[in-house]
Amino acid sequence: MTSPGQLSRRRRLVALGAALALGASVAACGSEESGGSDAASSTEPITIGMSLPLTGPVADRAKPGLEGYEYWAEELNRNGGMLGRQVELKVVDDGFDQRTAISDYTKLIGQDKVDLILGTFSSDLNLAVAPIAERYKYVYVEPSGGADEIFERDPKYLFFAQPATTQKLPKQFVELLRRTPDAQRPETVAFVTVDDPNTTQLEEILTRDLEALGIRTVLSSTYAQDATNFDAIVNKVKGANPDLVVSGAVAQDGINIVRSMQKLSFSPQMLYQVNSPTDPAYADGIGEDATEGILTYLGWSAEADYPGNSEFVEGYRTKFGSEPSEDAANSYTAGQVLAKAVEEVGKLDQPRIAEWLHANSVDTIVGPLSWDASGRSQGEMLLAQFQGGKLRVVGPPSAATTEKVIYEKPSW
Repeated sequence: MTSPGQLSRRRRLVALGAALALGASVAACGSEESGGSDAASSTEPITIGMSLPLTGPVADRAKPGLEGYEYWAEELNRNGGMLGRQVELKVVDDGFDQRTAISDYTKLIGQDKVDLILGTFSSDLNLAVAPIAERYKYVYVEPSGGADEIFERDPKYLFFAQPATTQKLPKQFVELLRRTPDAQRPETVAFVTVDDPNTTQLEEILTRDLEALGIRTVLSSTYAQDATNFDAIVNKVKGANPDLVVSGAVAQDGINIVRSMQKLSFSPQMLYQVNSPTDPAYADGIGEDATEGILTYLGWSAEADYPGNSEFVEGYRTKFGSEPSEDAANSYTAGQVLAKAVEEVGKLDQPRIAEWLHANSVDTIVGPLSWDASGRSQGEMLLAQFQGGKLRVVGPPSAATTEKVIYEKPSW
């Protein structure tokens, strides 16, 4: 029998093949040369292109992501710019569509001839876009998109700007379950997963790791990216009555899943949900009291004591009048990585920028980042839990901002 994960992978590969064919046909009209102007003495602005899902199902995540890029560029320009030149962002909207993202980046590089590019959001889009950057030999620092499929072709110009890829994403959650008291450790788990490379890989990893802990899978359900009504899925989950629910969400879908749980009076003992809990609209979407005890992963924390992090938080708050989200921090981090490499190389030489990043680490607001030969970052994600309306870091213990852990989530 073909598993939901295998079906998801097939659909993505079919979509990717079609997108690459489109990219190849459009790219044939553009330049095959790598990388913008090399003249550090030029007074013209350095143009950095990007295509973001500013409309569509993840728009609420892309908006703060764009703001993170904007704040980074503004700060960089205040401090002299890049190579003594001001930086301008050229931003287009891909509507969370692979084909559009492929076309956008192909045009940005081949026709608009931007000097540099920065990445879009989600594993689904980056799976399609990363090969285009590789084709043109443009350094591509992505703020999100940690699914291993993106790195399987051993790209040389791709770099992930979070501490770790999906391979290591659930590690701290598994460690928490390992040290959970026997009387409170869940015995069964249900997976509810959006059809996305990152979340389907997460389910595969967790299924294996939880089985090793004796936690039995009682349900696995995959839904389409454009799904909005989750009552039928949640009814199935409720019928399976798992102790633990793992929700592989992306954005608004995570909020809607919890709303369906509330509507159908189903409250699992433990809920681990990815991506959605870091959405600024999450607490309002499900009710602040309902967040208590929900677990998620973090690539960044406002409380982390890394160089420049507190200044980023305060500067972003002043500019936008709100607290920065993880998406904003990830974009800012991607900008930090690119700017540092360009500064060290001293000119807009794409192969040398990539070579420098492969050989060095960069200090960022998410900590020091370094990469393997395929662009996978080599750090570790944090585990966080809502406590008192705020996300508190509970793992690893060395980075925890609280010693308290809620092992049994309060009922809704």
